[in-house]
Amino acid sequence: MGKMKQWQMTALKEDFSLVESDMPTINEDEAIVKIAGCGVCHTDLSFWNDGVRTKMEMPLTLGHEISGVVAEGPSNWVGKNVIIPAVLPCGNCELCNKGRSNMCQNQLMPGNDFHGGFATHIKVPHQYLCEVPDSILENYKLEELSVIADAISTPYQVMKKSELEEGDLAIVIGVGGVGVYGALIAKIMGAKVLAIDINDEKLANAKKNGVDATLNSKGLDFKEIKGKVREIAKELGAPKFGWKIFEFSGTTPGQELAFGLLTFTSTLSIVGFTMDKMNVRLSNLMAFDAKLIGTWGCKPELYPEVVDLIASGKLDIKDFVQTFPMNQINEVFKNTLDHKYDKRSVLVPEC
Repeated sequence: MGKMKQWQMTALKEDFSLVESDMPTINEDEAIVKIAGCGVCHTDLSFWNDGVRTKMEMPLTLGHEISGVVAEGPSNWVGKNVIIPAVLPCGNCELCNKGRSNMCQNQLMPGNDFHGGFATHIKVPHQYLCEVPDSILENYKLEELSVIADAISTPYQVMKKSELEEGDLAIVIGVGGVGVYGALIAKIMGAKVLAIDINDEKLANAKKNGVDATLNSKGLDFKEIKGKVREIAKELGAPKFGWKIFEFSGTTPGQELAFGLLTFTSTLSIVGFTMDKMNVRLSNLMAFDAKLIGTWGCKPELYPEVVDLIASGKLDIKDFVQTFPMNQINEVFKNTLDHKYDKRSVLVPEC
């Protein structure tokens, strides 16, 4: 099958190096996927810039938001367009058998446990590959759909996990990147959606794509924000209680705001990540009979549902994805770190 190319991280904050090697050999449980596109996630930035440890030592090919075409493997998979789940569970352990495969302790993550998607090809277990129907490719390029692997599937899982119901008020804090997909998926599920951010452009984009209301919280104290949230809930005809709050910003102010907005029978879902600690009164959960939940990625079993959202036209992602040649990886990583893009960047191999 010739050679494969990989853009590898060799040292913290250093440029990625282009490496060419022979195509890997596979066993009966594996496949080789010719990569169409790989999205640049903030997890990748954490590995490359912040020193978050990867499971595999450097040199390492990062990237876990991957779409492509199966080039080698079982005959029933060869030639099919696929999404590679960002978390690949074992399928046989206690957590997998309890429907919590996203938390499988034997899980493998591309670009962390093994070489990932910033390459021309990747070797992966084929058990959980998610087929992409031809119909969806009438409106999207396969590389654009790579963001399903994390940026869209992660908020989809948390929306389902939160038990969001039609008519609920969904408060989404942080609508850049993953958060905006969360807001749109909440709307698709029938919620009345309020997006909160400190960036007017992100809020305008969320509003343009169907979010019911927006609030720029920059410069407002908590009392002012909560007052405005109550006003907006009333204007939308949303319930006074049982708010579903989703924290996507991964910042201390965002998480403190999210916790502060808890009311009677609320559910707070934490999706964004920060190393910072907060000072909160956990007794509020007791007093409000509220719930606090986390989420980790998305179990592969849900991926076909996410693909169907896009294939059916319910979720339009055109406004949120931009592509770059993969040989621009160093420039794209630096620009992403400097917040120069307002869309999810996807790197596309040149061959």
